Amino acid sequence: MNQLGAGIAITGSGSATPDVILDNPQLERMVETSDEWITSRTGIRERRLADDQIRLSAIAAQAAQNALTMAQIAATDLDLIILATSTPDDLFGTACQIQSLLGASKAVAFDMTAACSGFVFGMVTAAQFIRTGVYKNVLLIGADILSRWVNWSDRGTCILFGDGAGAVVMQANESDRFLGFEIRSDGTQNHSLQLTYNAQPKEIVKDIAVAQGNFGPITMNGKEVYRFAVQKVPEVIEKALFRANLSAEQIDWLLLHQANQRILDAVAQRLKIPTQKVLSNLARYGNTSAASIPLALDEAVRQGKIQSGDLIATAGFGAGLTWGSAIFLWGK
Repeated sequence: MNQLGAGIAITGSGSATPDVILDNPQLERMVETSDEWITSRTGIRERRLADDQIRLSAIAAQAAQNALTMAQIAATDLDLIILATSTPDDLFGTACQIQSLLGASKAVAFDMTAACSGFVFGMVTAAQFIRTGVYKNVLLIGADILSRWVNWSDRGTCILFGDGAGAVVMQANESDRFLGFEIRSDGTQNHSLQLTYNAQPKEIVKDIAVAQGNFGPITMNGKEVYRFAVQKVPEVIEKALFRANLSAEQIDWLLLHQANQRILDAVAQRLKIPTQKVLSNLARYGNTSAASIPLALDEAVRQGKIQSGDLIATAGFGAGLTWGSAIFLWGK
């Protein structure tokens, strides 16, 4: 048992994506770009998009149920549900809708937002509740429908993003499998990647006006975000490894936020991690924000790549700017 409290195991994973596929040749007909340009610079070939009938709560609940099934626990056994998302169905929160859809009647549920770092921040948050002994069974979901907020005439951003959901079950465990983490924020770089509220004044009575409007679309300085990621992500992974008393050579799998293949390659190169240890499904799904890490994790588990006991170094990075890493062993 960990000296700080209960040990932690990540015992199940699940994912869900919409059926609609938008590939690069289709984008060529929408904006001035090409399949070769997109593939060579990002590694993305296609992405999944939610239509106007799909709600975030539905795909998140599907991913969650798949994770619960793998972990072999019932929804009624859950103590806590954390939804990492930047695109809720309801600004007041969507986690409670998912709780209802799952029938997780004993679980408290809340949303948290840290954009593309959301899943890693969520893992760290869930771990604290288990460490203290307050909760034993936690469901963590990363889900986003970024297509709602993409400017589909902006060739710099519309090529990048897709929709999806992924989830893991984290449980109190005799041996501790959640080995270390490091999370960071830098608000001075907030302007590099934003989905801001655009307000217009509305006078409600004489001399009193409120700000009403809407969000979006996504704006990004791609060069700044790339520079930030290739510099900061290896550092934060190294610090998380140090806290876990481990080295990069011991990593079985490097699981990064799926933003850009060139970022994945640059981080792996800096850490001297061979290509065959880098998990990537970016070509098929694009950047799914908080969903990208659990989506890639679940795919690798179900393909038999990741085995129980494998050491995984994961890292998320994105708007805020935020970034963070967690080191864990898969399974019980």
